[in-house]
Amino acid sequence: MTAHDSTDGARDTELHDLEDLLAQVFADSSPVPFDRELWSTLADLGLTRLTGAPARGGSGAGWAEAARLLVAAGASAAAVPVAENDLLAGWLSEVAELSEVGADVAGIRTVAVLDDTGRARRVPWARVVDSVVTLWKSPHGWRVAEMPVGRFASEPGENAAGEPRDTLLLREAADGGEPDGGVAVPDRVTAELELRGALARSLLMVGAMERTLELVVEHTCVRTQFGRPLGKFQAVQHLVADIAAETALTRAAAEAAVDVLASVGGPLSDTADLDRARFAVAAAKSCAGHAAAVVVRNAHQCLGAIGFTAEHELHRHTARLLAWRAEFGSTRRWDEVLLDSAVAAGSAGLWPLVTDSA
Repeated sequence: MTAHDSTDGARDTELHDLEDLLAQVFADSSPVPFDRELWSTLADLGLTRLTGAPARGGSGAGWAEAARLLVAAGASAAAVPVAENDLLAGWLSEVAELSEVGADVAGIRTVAVLDDTGRARRVPWARVVDSVVTLWKSPHGWRVAEMPVGRFASEPGENAAGEPRDTLLLREAADGGEPDGGVAVPDRVTAELELRGALARSLLMVGAMERTLELVVEHTCVRTQFGRPLGKFQAVQHLVADIAAETALTRAAAEAAVDVLASVGGPLSDTADLDRARFAVAAAKSCAGHAAAVVVRNAHQCLGAIGFTAEHELHRHTARLLAWRAEFGSTRRWDEVLLDSAVAAGSAGLWPLVTDSA
């Protein structure tokens, strides 16, 4: 065995141990609007800022670890903003090198992109956070600032799963003013923020699909009809097989995108890196969006009315799948990104684009 093999083995063991830890942590998640007890546990374990720089209160992990955290959160339908606090707001704060002076490193953050009226629509988890890492376009380019949530007027909203998606309006903008201060960032930051958000949603959807598959298999093996388990009927077997296939495809596409971003190892400052990442993330989010339709439909066909009851957990996962597929770009939008990338690559560049992003 080579030293490289030994290193890979140790790395695999670390990731497996992390998966075991996450399974234990999320086992006690509660179906509440915001699970503060779970969030506190995640914070104590250093998981709320998993990928952040240690110098800024983070744990210094990478995309491989973050992917496992998000899949576990999606599988448990956890009501906590792990993606927003770490991969989005935390990352944007570090990219802009925002000062930690006066900032509550232990506080909860989300991210918002303001339009030209100072409004940000459907901001995830806005009502439970302490601050909002805000991105807006000034006459001189894009700027970033971390603002206390009290600087915004809020209009409550929710997605299809009941998760908070409020509309925020910067108070000074409501009075005719403009955001002041902030740190200038390159245009590429807005594109990378969307890619990170889309990949985060794809990974959450992987977890939700895998848990949905477990529930369907359990139900069809136990529930009997006409003297035998539902799973013995060929029509039901086809439904379950389609769920399993779509779930496996979504995981494969999401893992490929994670590998692409992890291989870059930093900001997507190079155009070639950004193009590779865009194609890989588009494939992941497109697969997740199309798969969600099949998984949700087939799962509820297999479980019937019981899957919609408050007592059964299935609807918690299927509602999230339908909500998450529309966030950070719709399925149609990412289909169009894939098409545009393929056309731009041309006949000579398409195959390398596919294989380099796999």
